[in-house]
Amino acid sequence: MKKLLLGAAVIAAMSISSNANAQLVDEANVTITMDLQPILQLNMTGPSNIDFVFDQISEYVGGITQYGATSLQVSSTVSWDLYAVGFSSTGATNWDQQVIYGGGADPNAFDIIPIELLELRQDKANPFPGLATAFDDYNAAFVISPVTTGSNNIYASATPYVAPANGQKYIAGGNAAVLTAFVPGGSYLVAQAGVYGSGSNYYYTIDYRIVPGLPAIFPNAATNAGVDLDLVTVNGAGAYAQPGVYTMNVKYVLAENQ
Repeated sequence: MKKLLLGAAVIAAMSISSNANAQLVDEANVTITMDLQPILQLNMTGPSNIDFVFDQISEYVGGITQYGATSLQVSSTVSWDLYAVGFSSTGATNWDQQVIYGGGADPNAFDIIPIELLELRQDKANPFPGLATAFDDYNAAFVISPVTTGSNNIYASATPYVAPANGQKYIAGGNAAVLTAFVPGGSYLVAQAGVYGSGSNYYYTIDYRIVPGLPAIFPNAATNAGVDLDLVTVNGAGAYAQPGVYTMNVKYVLAENQ
């Protein structure tokens, strides 16, 4: 009996020793969530209305240029494209006539005036252009009588939120069909290759020009491919613009490249 009790005591001692060496564990978990919201931010500085008043013969002949009228600043976390598009309130690619001067009965006086007569110039070239058939952007200098037409004429569309096809002008980037035609995410506020602010690829200054000509046929009006849209080419000899007040809209669209 004593031997049995002794054996039991030894077993109990071994069990206690084993429990004393076991590690006690408890736990609590925290789930970390990261939400990366895409940001596309386009700031525009400058007047929301730009007026061209032609009341001098010299202005008809030489045109009027509004220098540095619009500045565009981009900040984006995603790759992007930036384009300008001209359109009218009626959804057409012609200017809206608001006021008619005179009787308006002359059959050679036309009020269907193409949006493409408006010319733009951006202060720096498109850094990542597509494969435009003629001009990638609006960086060409204004000239009175362009040898190659279409260099600065605005892209016109009745559907401004549909990105221009490859072959049209973009201020920066291009149509997604060209895999290299986009600007990487960044901001004009953050240095890219040591450059920031107005000198960066995220900041553009825009000039505007209209040249009516004499008579007012808008000789510079053309598509990006160089198809003439002046009033004589479109309507025939003797055509000119009906005097009056006309309006159109320019929309600057910053879109994620996709």
